[in-house]
Amino acid sequence: MASLVSSLSNSFRQVPQAGIPAMLDCILAATASSPSSLFALLLDAFHDLTKDIAKDGKKLDSDQCNHVSSFVCGVCHLLEKSGVNSDAFQSFTWKCFIPLMKIVHACDREMLNQTTESFVDVVIKTNSWGVLEETLVPFLIRSVGLSMGMLQNEESAIYQWTGSSVSQVSIQQQNYSDMIEESMFPLSLPISCHILTSILDAALQSHPEAPTTNLILANECCYAENFAGHLLWDLCNISVQLLSQSWEHRSCTISFLLPLIFKAFVSHKTFEISAHGKTYVLSRTCFLKEIWSCCKALFSLGTLERRDAYTVLSLYLSSTEGCEDVNASDKAKEFDIRAESEFWGEIKRGLVDKEGLVRKQSLHILKTILDVNEGSQCYPGVPEKVSHQKNSSPRGMTKRGRWADKEAKSLGVGKICQSVDLFLTSQQRWLAFILLYEMLEEYGTHLVEAAWNHQITLLLHFSFPNNSVNSLNGEIFQNQMSSLEEIFNWLSILWERGLCHDNPQVRCLIMQSFLGIEWKKHRDFAKSVPESFVFGSFMQALNDPVHHKDFGVKGVYSSRTIDGATRFLQQYTSYLNARGQIAFLSNLASIAKQQSFGRAGLMSLAECIASAANDCQTEWCEDAGPNIVQEESASESVSHNDKTVLLDALRFVVECSKQHFNPNYRLRVCERVLEAAASMVCTFNVPLEVLLHFISALPREFTDCGGSLRVKVHQWLLGCGKKHCDADCCSTKMMLLESFYDFPKRFISCHQLVDAFVTYDDEDLDAWGYEAKRWTRVFFLVIKEEQDLVPILKFIQMYGTKIFRAINNVEWVTMKFLIFTLSLVQELQIMQERTADCSVKVRTKSEFGFAESINQLCSSEASIATEKFVNVFVYILEELVTYANLSCSIFWSGVATEDGNLPCSIKGKLGGPSQRRLPLSTSTSVLQAIMSMKTVASISSWCVQLKSDASLNLAFNFLWKSFWKIISCTTCDSEIGAEIHLAAYEALAPVLKAVISVFSPLALDLTGENDKSMLQKAEGKPLLDSLVLTFLQDINSLLGFGALARTRRAILMNWKWHCLESLLSIPYYALKNGVHLEPCATFFSDAAARRIFSDLVESLENAGEGSVLPMLRSVRLALGLFTSGKLGSVVSSCHGVDAQMMWHLVRSSWILHVSCNKRRVAPIAALLSAVLHSSVFNDEGMHVTDNGPGPLKWFVEKILEEGAKSPRTIRLAALHLSGLWLSNPQTIKYYMKELKLLTLYGSVAFDEDFEAELAENHDARNEVSLLAKSPDPELTEIFINTELYARVSVAVLFCKLADLADMVGPINENDDCHAAIESGKLFLLELLDSVVNDTDLSKELYKKYSRIHRHKIRAWQMICVLSRFIHQDIVQRVSCFLHISLYRNNLPSVRQYLETFAIHIYLKFPSLVVDQLVPILQDYDMRPQALSSYVFIAANVILHAPEAVRFRHLDELLPPIIPLLTSHHHSLRGFTQLLVYQIFCKLFPVDSGVSEILSLEKRCFKDLKLYLEKNTDCIRLRKSMAGFLDAFDPYNSVTPSGIFTDRVEELEFECVPTSLMEQVVTFLNDVREDLRCAMAKDMVTIKNERLCVDEDSNCAEISVDTNKEKLLTLMPKDISVDFQKKITLGKHEKQDTSSRSFLDSNETCKPLLEIEKEDQLLDQLLQSRSVAMERIRSSQQHFILVASLIDRIPNLAGLARTCEVFKAAGLAIADTNILHDKQFQLISVTAEKWVPIVEVPVSSVKIFLEKKKQEGFSILGLEQTANSVPLDKYIFPKKIVLVLGREKEGIPVDIIHILDGCIEIPQLGVVRSLNVHVSGAIALWEYTRQQRCQ
Repeated sequence: MASLVSSLSNSFRQVPQAGIPAMLDCILAATASSPSSLFALLLDAFHDLTKDIAKDGKKLDSDQCNHVSSFVCGVCHLLEKSGVNSDAFQSFTWKCFIPLMKIVHACDREMLNQTTESFVDVVIKTNSWGVLEETLVPFLIRSVGLSMGMLQNEESAIYQWTGSSVSQVSIQQQNYSDMIEESMFPLSLPISCHILTSILDAALQSHPEAPTTNLILANECCYAENFAGHLLWDLCNISVQLLSQSWEHRSCTISFLLPLIFKAFVSHKTFEISAHGKTYVLSRTCFLKEIWSCCKALFSLGTLERRDAYTVLSLYLSSTEGCEDVNASDKAKEFDIRAESEFWGEIKRGLVDKEGLVRKQSLHILKTILDVNEGSQCYPGVPEKVSHQKNSSPRGMTKRGRWADKEAKSLGVGKICQSVDLFLTSQQRWLAFILLYEMLEEYGTHLVEAAWNHQITLLLHFSFPNNSVNSLNGEIFQNQMSSLEEIFNWLSILWERGLCHDNPQVRCLIMQSFLGIEWKKHRDFAKSVPESFVFGSFMQALNDPVHHKDFGVKGVYSSRTIDGATRFLQQYTSYLNARGQIAFLSNLASIAKQQSFGRAGLMSLAECIASAANDCQTEWCEDAGPNIVQEESASESVSHNDKTVLLDALRFVVECSKQHFNPNYRLRVCERVLEAAASMVCTFNVPLEVLLHFISALPREFTDCGGSLRVKVHQWLLGCGKKHCDADCCSTKMMLLESFYDFPKRFISCHQLVDAFVTYDDEDLDAWGYEAKRWTRVFFLVIKEEQDLVPILKFIQMYGTKIFRAINNVEWVTMKFLIFTLSLVQELQIMQERTADCSVKVRTKSEFGFAESINQLCSSEASIATEKFVNVFVYILEELVTYANLSCSIFWSGVATEDGNLPCSIKGKLGGPSQRRLPLSTSTSVLQAIMSMKTVASISSWCVQLKSDASLNLAFNFLWKSFWKIISCTTCDSEIGAEIHLAAYEALAPVLKAVISVFSPLALDLTGENDKSMLQKAEGKPLLDSLVLTFLQDINSLLGFGALARTRRAILMNWKWHCLESLLSIPYYALKNGVHLEPCATFFSDAAARRIFSDLVESLENAGEGSVLPMLRSVRLALGLFTSGKLGSVVSSCHGVDAQMMWHLVRSSWILHVSCNKRRVAPIAALLSAVLHSSVFNDEGMHVTDNGPGPLKWFVEKILEEGAKSPRTIRLAALHLSGLWLSNPQTIKYYMKELKLLTLYGSVAFDEDFEAELAENHDARNEVSLLAKSPDPELTEIFINTELYARVSVAVLFCKLADLADMVGPINENDDCHAAIESGKLFLLELLDSVVNDTDLSKELYKKYSRIHRHKIRAWQMICVLSRFIHQDIVQRVSCFLHISLYRNNLPSVRQYLETFAIHIYLKFPSLVVDQLVPILQDYDMRPQALSSYVFIAANVILHAPEAVRFRHLDELLPPIIPLLTSHHHSLRGFTQLLVYQIFCKLFPVDSGVSEILSLEKRCFKDLKLYLEKNTDCIRLRKSMAGFLDAFDPYNSVTPSGIFTDRVEELEFECVPTSLMEQVVTFLNDVREDLRCAMAKDMVTIKNERLCVDEDSNCAEISVDTNKEKLLTLMPKDISVDFQKKITLGKHEKQDTSSRSFLDSNETCKPLLEIEKEDQLLDQLLQSRSVAMERIRSSQQHFILVASLIDRIPNLAGLARTCEVFKAAGLAIADTNILHDKQFQLISVTAEKWVPIVEVPVSSVKIFLEKKKQEGFSILGLEQTANSVPLDKYIFPKKIVLVLGREKEGIPVDIIHILDGCIEIPQLGVVRSLNVHVSGAIALWEYTRQQRCQ
């Protein structure tokens, strides 16, 4: 028997599976063996077989799979022959089937199916379902349970998910314990599920369907039916649990279990199952509810879970298609997921999901519900009538638009509804929706453009609910499109998808379509738009810059999109009541908190807010409904809290505008937000603090005196009288003022115990300070009259003395009063400054009717308010000084804490401005002292400017004594003492700044009184030496003290430089305020000044960012001291600054500049004014030395080199340097390289940050004003923030130097004049040498708008400005450079400056005309471009020459110009005609009518003028040049204003106007193009006629015919050898022949015989070449590529090369003239010589394709359509013609209709298109690959 089993095993390898049963039957009959015995032997052998296979651990190959499948088939056949045998079945299960399943890979689906089918067939035939239920099914269910994490020993827990299981899991039979042990390891989840579904499918198919809807199963019935019910029960419960598990579990459920379960429920709604004495009901409705619950849970999870949920829904809906034939009563009880609102919500969310796969799944589900064919491209069956017009396309439509319109119509779009049926059915609406959605997802942009507007219009205007509209059998989904609200819910999905489309053109189209709806006309439309769409996708789309292409153009911060959005929101909010409108505005403004807005987006938001807040509903919809009528009464119910929330949200929008620095832009945003606030909120209805926060968010420059929004804010605060006001304006003002009057009391009030000692820190002071500043700012906006100030003045007067004298006051009461007083003083100072600025500026606008009263408040009433406050402050000043003196004693008393060390709570803190390393009580005392000194200083310095009083002297005396006490303190010995001393200097910095600004003789006396060293002073000793040196010594010793933390030392350094800046500015303020020193008295000694300078320079390298400005200002002041010291007025015995000191300064300054992370305007300007000080710039030794550049030149080189990365640096440097060079022209010669760099410089055109800093930052404005005075302030103001400013400043500099050079003469001559002349000549020759010899500037081939093009323009612009410096000594060199440049090729924008420069030379030096210009004009062989330039130069020399030489120039220059009127070059000819006619019109005016005898010359000129005047072509040319001929002014064109300002506003490229020559060339090209178009139409007509005629027998076609002989017969016999064989003798050969005719005939025939031999050889060569060419033709593939729709040369050349590589039969293109194009030949690399290329115009493509179709070719298109076949699945016929579409639009619809099919290249990436050349190459290779395989 062993040999029998071995032979059988070998037979199983060779015999096919179908022959196994017959073979086994023969063996059983031959051997008389029983099936059971043979079954047992094979079963044992199979066990060994699986062991051998399992050892390898690899996937089974095909031979092994066939062997195992045959073996199993044989065992199953024997099992079937054995009959119903439970033991045999269990043996097979445990010893064969389960071990086999463990070694079978899940991917071996074929073997798995064969094995399972064989086993199930046996079960069916033997009806062994009971055995299966007891053995295999429990094992498989156990495997599934273990995959979900159940333990193996928890057998009873496997069915815990269902509560009860009808299957038995007990598999512990004694007889099979050994087999079971080996097979107890579970199967994998996919295999288990696959086997279970196969078993269930077999059980369901083994019995017929029941005739009723209910299938009753009982134990007495067929066991297969009972088994199917049991298993279905378990699988339903398993499926529900698996859906809540991992992705693998869900995947198995979706792939295996659910499809079969849904299939089982198609014909059986319920299953009644009886088991174990109980009855179970398995209902389809209950199961579907469970599945829907699982899907809802999955939707709330991640993206993968959402995908699986959509897949489950797809399976569910696909299965319900067969369950529609039920009666109405049963259907009402059925669970229909389409009736669930959550289901439709998930569909909507899926359709707008970010992931494309989710969107596709959602669309598939929606189509399934609607029963829409997936492949349908046809438009819904709307009642229609066909238009019979010849051309239905709108006029003015582009070629692309017309083509897209045709393709859209092929889909059914654009059909006209009949008037008898004005409404669409629900199904038609759905189909229109799906068509639009698919267009957005799948189709090209052109089709969306063509179809979108029509479909949206159809849905909007033909979808009004109508009860008479027929419904589709009462479907549930029709309700989703039954109302206008639901229609707009679905439309919002389309809009959202369109507004976030990848293609910006589509996004623009959707936005324009949405905003183009007539919201005003269809008033119900707006209120139906979902609010979630408005706040979500719509506002996000408004933040997309693609919708605002015209935004910001010419300073207009609006766009068509913004205007449309505002109109929509006006209508949208017109139906809201007051409460709803405020809630809507709050939500709209809060969007700024949720997302970041760009410039256009934020402006859109502001405009939408203002539009929604405007009270426009009465204008738009007078009968809008009861909501509008009752609006006034409804407004009363609006809570104050709602308005508070709204105002806070609007404040955030205003704050968001601060990140955009353009002041005009910010003004527009703030203005619109303020309008909304004023319209919706009454100032008295919101808390004062909220109101103060909102107004304080507005930039000060808009609300202060002269600000653009001051009047609007003032009107709003005083009461607007709008609909939302609860009271009239007068009462509103009174209530608002009352709340303002209550603020000071509330602000300083104390709510704690009186005897409690309250501590506070810097953060508390900052918070109190901001609160007080907000109040003071808004308070001065509210007050209108003097009497409004009285309550505040009384409060200060009463509470001031009371607070300072009281003993029991809590400390923070006094501190808050100081803060409140200080904020008032600071606001009054700001008001004074703004008022002064407003008085200087001339107001040219009166935008508001209330402007005059506000301006009066800013001037006259402001002065009265100032006087009132001065009196009050002086009244309390004495008490304040007393309090400050007491508080400041902590600075010099030395009393700190008992323990000099810090407490543990502060140890380890890093420290900082608001984190003092002091105990809280000490910190409170220190802050109190700082604030008291700051308040005394501010009040005193402000009041002394307006009033003199003894209390002011007392205050100044206190301040100076405090200063001396602080700097004279002994060195501290602890960290707390050092911290207190640091705080003292923190108090001194603002004190010195305030006191020194009003430095007076009294202050000088006080300084001397407090200076102990001055008591015994010698006469002439400097006054401030002791003061400054003592300060430096004290603060340096404190810095050197090691107790201070590093961060605290940095803060002390900052205060040091602020104090030093104030001390060094004393001489400046003293002289400014009229302080006169005694004779021989000075402020500083030379030693003290040098020590100060050395201390500054040594510290520059390590300065912090906060110290940069005061240090650089101190350096500037120190250098100023040395300058004044030379004059002996400030510094005694001063020797000035030497080169070594300057080297040290420039190197340290440069390190400081490089180390700064941010390039702010103020530090850059301070650096330039400090280092490049005017006092040292005039020293030539600072610019150049014997060894190289001097310190200043080195610094300038570094600054300009760094300026290439920082545009603002180079602009400020140009501003400062141009002023210095103008003041010191003798230094210009050292900076030729730098001047050239500035001339050629160009960078970012606009720097908003720069504008904002100048507008808002006082330090920036001050530092820029201190730079060297610009030569032309007007041009500086225009161009300072543009890329032009660097060269504008240089141009203005040399323009002013030229004016200075013109002053040279016997009287005005000086050194500066000669230096100006020489510098101008030097720079002119330097630039000319560069444009002629420089590598870049001398190039003749360059692209328009390239870097070289820009540099050439900039260089020649500057050369034109320098033309005033041409003198007789350099004119020959200059003209030589000029003519070289004119002879070279240059673009017209460059040549016009060469021509201007040349005209200026010849006008300045008339003698050069006859010497240079006339000979050049007579050279007619020069380049036409150069000759055109010389004609223009000569004509303008004649036209603009002085009267004395004009006619002489006419005689010299006109004769050589006249012949050019007939030039063969069209542009030169037309250009000359224009200029000659201009000359004739000016020099030969209209004939007066007096008859006289004219000379021949004049008669010729007269007739020539008449011809040019009457000729139609010349008239057209002159009309197109209107304005250009008279605009040229050679004298103005060489000035900075003429070059940079007298230009067309639309031109933005380097300020270059369009030249006359450029206009002429453009005109002639347009005329030529019109002619070409006319000729092209004629050629197309001729070619179409030729293609329509029958093919000529002598015409060779490129098509490849299978019948080679027939092809050869059509061709002429000698076509391959058709060449000229005639021998044409030369003249000398003819003479030789005649002279030798008498010679012997043999000698005469020898040359002829040789020629005949050569002819024979040539015939053989041509014959072999013909055979080779025929062989090449026969080897060509039967593939023709049609590329007539392609117009880009690189793509055509690449396709030609590809066709040659793959031996294509031909290539069809639209125009064969491109074969001669250099670009084509460069890419094709001679491929066009080997590929047959035929010309097929676009209009003839259809005729060509029809012809090829008749020749047996299959016509295919490479295009993505709904029916396209993937390239890898398409089998190409042998003869094909492949049509390629346009690069963007693809193949037109009219050609697609001709095609036999379309193929597409499968794409896996995001980008949905390939280059047309690449696509053609891929298709051609796939065709070649298939042909090679065949």
